[in-house]
Amino acid sequence: MTQVPRPPVDPADMPAAVPSEPDAREAIWERLLTEVASLPGLPGVYRYFDAQGEVLYVGKARDLKKRVSSYFQKTHGGTRIGHMVSRIARMETTVVRSEAEALLLENNLIKTLKPRFNILFRDDKSYPYLKIASHEFPRLAYYRGGVDKKHRYFGPYPNAWAVKETIQLLQKVFLLRTCEDAVFNHRTRPCLLYQIKRCSGPCVDFITPDDYRRDVGQAERFLLGSQQEVLDTMQAQMMDYADRLEFEKAAEIRNQIGALSKVLHQQSVDTGLEKDVDILAVRVDGGRACVNLAMVRGGRHLGDRAHFPVHVQDHVLAPDEAAALDETHATSADLALATEVRVLEAFMAQHYLDGGMPAMLVLSHVVDPALVEALSEQAGRRVTVVSQPREQRRAWLDMALKGAELALSRLLSEEGSQQSRTRALVEALDLAMDAQAEGDALATLRVECFDISHTAGEATQASCVVYEAHKMQPSQYRRYNINDITGGDDYAAMKQVLLRRYGGGKLERMPDLVLIDGGKGQVSMAREVFESLGLDLSLLVGVEKGEGRKVGLEELVFADGRPKLQLAPSSAALMLVAQIRDEAHRFAITGMRAKRASVRTGGSKLEDIPGVGPKRRAKLLQRFGGVRGVAQASVDDLATVDGISQDLAEEIYRALH
Repeated sequence: MTQVPRPPVDPADMPAAVPSEPDAREAIWERLLTEVASLPGLPGVYRYFDAQGEVLYVGKARDLKKRVSSYFQKTHGGTRIGHMVSRIARMETTVVRSEAEALLLENNLIKTLKPRFNILFRDDKSYPYLKIASHEFPRLAYYRGGVDKKHRYFGPYPNAWAVKETIQLLQKVFLLRTCEDAVFNHRTRPCLLYQIKRCSGPCVDFITPDDYRRDVGQAERFLLGSQQEVLDTMQAQMMDYADRLEFEKAAEIRNQIGALSKVLHQQSVDTGLEKDVDILAVRVDGGRACVNLAMVRGGRHLGDRAHFPVHVQDHVLAPDEAAALDETHATSADLALATEVRVLEAFMAQHYLDGGMPAMLVLSHVVDPALVEALSEQAGRRVTVVSQPREQRRAWLDMALKGAELALSRLLSEEGSQQSRTRALVEALDLAMDAQAEGDALATLRVECFDISHTAGEATQASCVVYEAHKMQPSQYRRYNINDITGGDDYAAMKQVLLRRYGGGKLERMPDLVLIDGGKGQVSMAREVFESLGLDLSLLVGVEKGEGRKVGLEELVFADGRPKLQLAPSSAALMLVAQIRDEAHRFAITGMRAKRASVRTGGSKLEDIPGVGPKRRAKLLQRFGGVRGVAQASVDDLATVDGISQDLAEEIYRALH
């Protein structure tokens, strides 16, 4: 086997997960080279892991042997590729039948494993749909979640506003109901929506099933973009009723035609003949990227939504692709363009992996034809891709590009402002930060803030929120139910939560700053806890409300005996303290209210059902107004709640009956 140069291993860059002994690293390297030499020249997916088993990178290849060996056949120096390669302790490969299959598997693994060196788009929020629920008298509904074949779904839409605006439009024109089945089945007289001509009153038989189905069919055709066909059909129906001297019905359809014509006339963006189109524009600047997705549904431009991937700075171009740029002559513009293309391709693969693929994509950059082929195969139909649009499509793309630039500029501005707040807090409190930390030392600042919430001593809860890497970290928030104390004793509650948080020895890292929402009394109690646990008192700071409890007049109370500190209302440090304190208060309040509602409505009945956690329980109680309402709901009604599947709805129904 040809001798292959080994990348130099800098001990300063070597993470704890990689053995530091040269012999151990040499053995790992020899094993990797042997595995690479035995790889087949077939399409597939490869995965790199570090010594702790955490995935570093997932990639696809037309030729596994050629692609994977390119990582190991030259010295990458101090580049990000070199940093990644120096951490590889193990690799796995999967051979597939085609490059399209490799692409789909790659992005399934990326979404599941979230590798450190891949571009990732977080699915923190699903796209909403408009649902026409199956029923003798189908209803319009706003919906998030997985779709099924039982109901009709239209979308996805870029945001909740677009769905609700469309529902209101359909109510005005086609008079379709939006009420829950539980309400519909028990009406004895029409509701207010009938009175204001937003519903035809099917609940009290003011419209026949045949006529209602006709209106539903018209609404579906409208949503599919056949507006002129709908108008022509309605015109013919109106004339038919007039010929049969049924002038009242003819007048009703005339009013519908007028409402629909008015709506179409008010559309601010004329989309021409297109029906369902997604417009994707990408911009990269300042180490961050933005993909702006604009949507045309049913011939109507519904707005856009910006997506910001993580790990763009850590993104690793495959060596054979980087070499194709001719690194000796590649300009910064060339590298930015290559990064934008990769970001766009990553978004397309991850976003459309689960469906929702329109018939046409208008793109700001040319992408790999293999990606388009794979997406077409996934969608089960041919997808048209346009990267050099004209006329109306050009206008859409220009709007999407402008939106991407504005969103990225706003993000960079906000991040810069947040970093300046972090710096101001560190300087104001003279916090000791690790100057040797790699990259942005201020990003290592970790602040934890506690607050107590209850209603006259009922349903006491403590909240702990976390600020790190210049932003709040909701995934690390914690709530603590406070028990065995006198109702309303905030000091005892604070003592209990601090002991539970810091007394168990389970925290991987102590925060650099612990904020307490309270003054001298709360800080004194917290100081007793810290002293009993042997913790550094300088970490502990209370946020005391100022004169008149006015915002901006807060004072900081130090547990280690330093005098109070009152920052200027315009201080960036005070703004950050207030931001963290307010988030702790909000988190405590919402938890306390959910607990109180559970206590007052017998929510424990829901707590006993497997799969119904606090979030789903809160959504159920909010939707149906309490456990009694949940118990009265049908399985189909339960399944309309976000996060409740059909199987779980059946389980809830059985548990409550």
